[in-house]
Amino acid sequence: MLNLLDKSLNKTYKISGFIAAFFLIMVAIFILIGISSRIFNFYIRGLAEYSGYCMASASFFALSYTFVEGSHIRITLFLEKAKGINRYFLEIWCFLITSFFSGYLAFYFIKMLIISFQFKERSEGADEILIWIPQTSVALGSSLFFVCILHQFIKKIICKND
Repeated sequence: MLNLLDKSLNKTYKISGFIAAFFLIMVAIFILIGISSRIFNFYIRGLAEYSGYCMASASFFALSYTFVEGSHIRITLFLEKAKGINRYFLEIWCFLITSFFSGYLAFYFIKMLIISFQFKERSEGADEILIWIPQTSVALGSSLFFVCILHQFIKKIICKND
């Protein structure tokens, strides 16, 4: 059962990485359209805002994928010096702190999304898009990151020798 859950979550993180890549491609497309529009003297409202929304979405969807792949910047100054049971407890402590802060981040992004939806808040840009639309991907990405941290934390506790 846990092995199946582990595989499913790892597949979800990989899909999250693909979604992040899609949003990065959208950033490039919006920038290219913006450059082209200046060359051909026409204006499309909100391109800069849309590329910013896509960049935020890409960043948050990439968090879980890059964490599982070991691509986050990690400060291992103390971890590489610790051995055996000391290293294990130090890693548990790091996962505990990271779980708390990633959960805090996800909670407040979801809260921000709900408030923006309830008040029908609009962006201040030229397009005046309902701000909950881009905030949804940030809330989803941060929530998935929290799940990823908890998943790795539980794996660390269950598989002590890793």
